Amino acid sequence: MQGLFKFGGTVAACALALGLAVPAQSAELGDTGETIKLALNEWTGQHITTRVAGEILTRAGYNVEYVTAGYFPQFSAMADGSLHASLEIWSNNIGDNWTKAEADGTVAHIGNLGLQTNEGWLYPKHMEEVCPGLPDWNALKDCAGKLAAAETFPKGRVLSYPADWGTRSADMIKGLDLPYKAIPAGSEGALVAELKGAAAGKKPLIMMFWAPHWVLSEVDVGWVNMPKYDPACGEDPAWGPNPNAINDCGVDVATTFKVAWPGMQDKWPAAWEFLNKFQFKASDQEPMMAAVDVNGEDLGAVTKAWVDANEAVWKPWLDAATM
Repeated sequence: MQGLFKFGGTVAACALALGLAVPAQSAELGDTGETIKLALNEWTGQHITTRVAGEILTRAGYNVEYVTAGYFPQFSAMADGSLHASLEIWSNNIGDNWTKAEADGTVAHIGNLGLQTNEGWLYPKHMEEVCPGLPDWNALKDCAGKLAAAETFPKGRVLSYPADWGTRSADMIKGLDLPYKAIPAGSEGALVAELKGAAAGKKPLIMMFWAPHWVLSEVDVGWVNMPKYDPACGEDPAWGPNPNAINDCGVDVATTFKVAWPGMQDKWPAAWEFLNKFQFKASDQEPMMAAVDVNGEDLGAVTKAWVDANEAVWKPWLDAATM
């Protein structure tokens, strides 16, 4: 494949000299001696998305390295070119880090990922008996005592995301003036373990979570119906049920997208084009997450198997990136 890129200009020159039509030219692979570094963030789904894309880039002729990177700090690393792309950014969980980087031109948007999503407060289904009125968020006002824990008493406990994922649960609690306290989980694994434990033991639990996720195929859950998100919710106290606060609404339905170091376009043109075109579905990601997190299968083997079995899906993207 690399030879086609190398000699594409010569072929075109000969065609022109003979008066022939010139086909669309292949994008250059670029500097294949240098390694493309892809960010691995804090959740399994993102690892799967990244490893699938990386496996395809490897088959195209690139050297790929997977670098553990914090969700927010990764933008600084992409700005200076020490990290080259992050492939599963959630629009409603990135805040000013992305906005500033995009405005400064230090990190580039390289297309939507297409992953179908949901996000908000959920609960194991038995909570509808513990807290009558669910899924309406107003029911939580009278159920705080049933959800209280040692570190929150007399307020109820909302299990929140790890601290470095942001403060959305705490913001929502304040905005809606609910008698609860957000307690950060230590990791994605801690969130999953508590959800499964609460469902199995019929223990009270309200927690921030997202879809797609493999555990939602094992645990019957409900999602709290919050006031529908509107951009004004985060800016205008007069908007929403609490006239004295912002953030008195649910979570915006996220889009997922990909970002990269802008210099990647010149250094690895074909890789840049491929990552722009790359898409991934929740229906593909969820069983792979189960294979890794539930069955203990090797992440690299699971993603390689998907790439092996789905050439008809990804090869057109690669072909389009190199034509």
